[in-house]
Amino acid sequence: MKPLTEPEIRAAFVNCTKGEAKRLHVPRDLAERPWEDLDFLGWRDPQAPDRAYLAAELDGRTVAVALRSSGAASWQARRSICSLCVTTHTGGVSLLVAPRAGAAGKQGNSVGAYMCADLACSLYVRGKREVGTKLHESLSLEEKVRRTVANLAAFVAKVTA
Repeated sequence: MKPLTEPEIRAAFVNCTKGEAKRLHVPRDLAERPWEDLDFLGWRDPQAPDRAYLAAELDGRTVAVALRSSGAASWQARRSICSLCVTTHTGGVSLLVAPRAGAAGKQGNSVGAYMCADLACSLYVRGKREVGTKLHESLSLEEKVRRTVANLAAFVAKVTA
């Protein structure tokens, strides 16, 4: 993924107002992020831990999505699978919910998915961050990356539909 700038990220949000995008927390360490290992940038708001965000380049354009924890606790004791990277975690997977874009979102409609609570899917797929027990897969790294990006694109498509 190419490095993103703060203004580029703020301008890319599809499911919040420009004012909300201007006020939300964007990581200050963008220059230090491992961009070559990222399929998307995901982060939690340190001042509002129930809020999370992701930004990705999909179909040649940058798209960002605002997320919230569903209110349900993270699955702590059970083995869970992230719907984006298909990584198995014991704890560490949360139901994250995104308001839909446009009129549907203004009416309160949302889309949810179980995701790595820290949104570090790219690092788990590449083995740069450990998850405990790994399921054996016969897919190559490139195939796992393509699957993660396809799952992310499908989620974003539901948000913007």
